[in-house]
Amino acid sequence: MSSIIKVDTVQDQDGNNIINENANVITVGDAGDTVAVAGNVVKTNAVQAADAGNIISQSGTTITLGASGDTVEIATGASLVGGGISWQSSIVTAATLTAEAGKGYWIDTSSNACTITLPGSASVGDRLIFTDYARNWGTNAVTINQNSLNFQGNASPNPVYDTTGESLDIVYSGATKGWIPNTDGAVALETPQTYNMDVLVVAGGGGTVTGNSGGGGGGGMRTTTYSTISTGTNFTITVGDGATGGSSGGQGSNGSPSSISGSGFTTITSAGGGGAGSGGGQGLAGGSGGGDGYAASAPGGAGNTPSTTPSQGNNGGDGFATGPAYGGGGGGGGGASGGGGNNGSSSAGGDGGNGTQSSITGSAVYYAGGGGGAADNTNAAAGTGGLGGGGPGGKAQAITYCDATANTGGGGGGHYASPGRGGSGGKGVVILSMPTANFSGTTTGSPTEATSGGNKILTFTGTGSYTA
Repeated sequence: MSSIIKVDTVQDQDGNNIINENANVITVGDAGDTVAVAGNVVKTNAVQAADAGNIISQSGTTITLGASGDTVEIATGASLVGGGISWQSSIVTAATLTAEAGKGYWIDTSSNACTITLPGSASVGDRLIFTDYARNWGTNAVTINQNSLNFQGNASPNPVYDTTGESLDIVYSGATKGWIPNTDGAVALETPQTYNMDVLVVAGGGGTVTGNSGGGGGGGMRTTTYSTISTGTNFTITVGDGATGGSSGGQGSNGSPSSISGSGFTTITSAGGGGAGSGGGQGLAGGSGGGDGYAASAPGGAGNTPSTTPSQGNNGGDGFATGPAYGGGGGGGGGASGGGGNNGSSSAGGDGGNGTQSSITGSAVYYAGGGGGAADNTNAAAGTGGLGGGGPGGKAQAITYCDATANTGGGGGGHYASPGRGGSGGKGVVILSMPTANFSGTTTGSPTEATSGGNKILTFTGTGSYTA
């Protein structure tokens, strides 16, 4: 026969509760007590909090910490052994792997490269580890297929890991930055963003001297597009001066070259415009050739010197040794679409050749126009400067300095005689255009910044640099 003792509270001899029941809640021990379990074993399928939410629960062989919506924290100073990563016992030797969050993989690329496809969806805190099992990633690389999720904040390109002995530990941070490496060697940026940059390089224009001279040649004008520029690439820019007009001598001076160079990219150099001939002097060769003096017997200065493809400039015009104008030849215009300098005549100096139009700034602008030739008579016409900043020619008894427009690379205008000086060439310019979203903001030399549509425009009028 069984015995039953019914009681709500069991107390010790001092009146302290050992076991107490109140409204179906059984309390073991009293405030301040230590409850010891014999054998240190408590058997239960669930440990719950006061709100009845599971702290630890077991179903079959699966043990779960916390309930849905809970945050499970590890106390400061404590260590979580295993970190929630389930290391796979099978060594991955195949050319492809579809990875699952929470797992660690040994990747053996001894025989072939491997492309790892990340999960197509992920939650914040999801983690994956990939390790170079046989130290062969340097020979056969591992490529990460992002599977539509961002990696280090970028949707492309797919990261490539090619360092021997490397281990990649990535955690998902959310949609904006996506997967972020905790370690991958030096935690390098594996998704560098490349972009294209359009470039215009215009050299300084040629100068002139007194003595019924021709017009100075426009500076050489070249364009290019640098493709797949990566972060950190440095470009050095040099802007050539226009030649200063002189007061005597048979020929003016050439302008100075402009250039841009960057590691891994072809250097683009435009040659300075040719100086103009005076009297019997011939125009000089240059980016565009200088025009001849009125009495020169040779052709005008040769353009596109040194030769480039497409052409950086055009020839200067011939002089004309018959009055009343005794016209000097016009300077050649720069660029592949520019015009050659026009020949002088008995009634006028030769017009400077037009330069070439560029829309790199978002507006169509001419650059590198040739200077106009001088005329030896107040009633004769001096040559006009070519479109693109070319200086106009002067004529007898006129002491106007026929300078080209600055930062266009135009050639200086011809001048008749002393007093005074010949026209100076215009200083060159280098202009860069790139997507605004990719513009780094790192420059030297104080270029002018502007925006056109989706592009950032940098205009350099002096030596400087841009770092992508």
